[in-house]
Amino acid sequence: MTAIFYTLGVVAFVLAILVSIGLHELGHMIPAKRFGGKVTQYFIGFGPTVWSKRVGETEYGVKAIPLGGYVKIVGMLPPGAVELADSVEVDADGNRVVRVRKSNTGLFTQLISDARAAEWETIGPEDESRLFYKLPWWQKVIVMAGGPTVNIAIALAIFAPVFATYGNPSDLKVSLTVENVAPCVVPAAEDARACRADDPATPAALAGLRKGDQFLAFNGEPVSTWGELSKLIRDNDDGAATLTILRDGEQLTVDTNTTVAARPSTEGAEDLVQVGFLGVTPAVDRVTGGLGYTLGQMGQMTVDTVQAFAELPAKVWGVGRAIVGLQERELDSPVSIVGGGRFAGETVSHDDFPVKEKAVFLLMLIAGFNFFIGMFNFLPLLPLDGGHIAGALWEAVRRGWARLRGRPDPGYVDVARLLPVAYVVGLSLLVMGVVLIVGDLVVPLHIPE
Repeated sequence: MTAIFYTLGVVAFVLAILVSIGLHELGHMIPAKRFGGKVTQYFIGFGPTVWSKRVGETEYGVKAIPLGGYVKIVGMLPPGAVELADSVEVDADGNRVVRVRKSNTGLFTQLISDARAAEWETIGPEDESRLFYKLPWWQKVIVMAGGPTVNIAIALAIFAPVFATYGNPSDLKVSLTVENVAPCVVPAAEDARACRADDPATPAALAGLRKGDQFLAFNGEPVSTWGELSKLIRDNDDGAATLTILRDGEQLTVDTNTTVAARPSTEGAEDLVQVGFLGVTPAVDRVTGGLGYTLGQMGQMTVDTVQAFAELPAKVWGVGRAIVGLQERELDSPVSIVGGGRFAGETVSHDDFPVKEKAVFLLMLIAGFNFFIGMFNFLPLLPLDGGHIAGALWEAVRRGWARLRGRPDPGYVDVARLLPVAYVVGLSLLVMGVVLIVGDLVVPLHIPE
């Protein structure tokens, strides 16, 4: 059954990501058509076509490699000097034909020229009024931002109900509720061992504290956080302790004496100091919140994601070194869809995880991937959506500045001139994607036991 559940987890995750990709592309296609643009293809995946069907002027389909998707919007690249007399011809049937002038003065110039030619080979005179590059700048922004915005909206639609009901697994608070009562005082250096007959009982055990008791006051001083209670206990040394607790809705007062034990000076520290000791472990609760809380958390995620983008090349380099055995793979290294599928499969097949925990983990994994995909696509680099958004915004600034100065309209921004950047960025993304996929197969990360 474990293999079956593992497979179900992987399939559920992959299907969720494919649906997210499909919705991302709809986020581009719907506004493009709404603004009069012509969309000739809508595909999920890359590589050989598995299935397709033409509906109207758009071909919808699925390709063999489920690592992305695309929509083909006619006229993304301007033809260059299209208004030159020698760039416009009339064919034998009397149709106006745009000839894109080619140049072989350099590699990048030739690439740009070839890209323009390939773009305009499929454009007919009837498409002149529907070309993407001729749309107003704000419509271009909406079309290109539609895809990643859908991914972020999916993440919000998952995060909001999870944070409101289950709580945020990444935002924990230590409560004043007792989670565990230690039966005996064990030296800090031997903290993991079981009690022995000669170990003294803890003050908490002697006081009869139970799991679920909630602290209200210590020696008559009210407490509202675990930090306040912990400080009072540590400062009490070997002294009398009156504990005010809430048990099953009833307020009780119990008396005991804290003992002195060697404990870390601060949480996680290696040095030990002699402090007052009670012998209880607090419950850790997940913070819950509504829409405002969720938006605040996603704002912090944005900051963390931007930082992760800056560190991504170094992290991928570390994965590459781990693949060839030069170092261990870091636990916080990025993963591909293969690694995400592995996490999903291991979670669903894990015997010790309750069903609720499994469902929440899967939802958070899907939301996290969507948030990352959305934010990543907003990077102002071609061929990412953010590169086209940046071009449209620059067009608005340039045209607005010309109007303010009474200068002639500078025209459309020619994003084709940035194709060399797009090729470099695209190749880099391809290499990083391959490294992460190989890393997830050769040196995979696993969910904590």
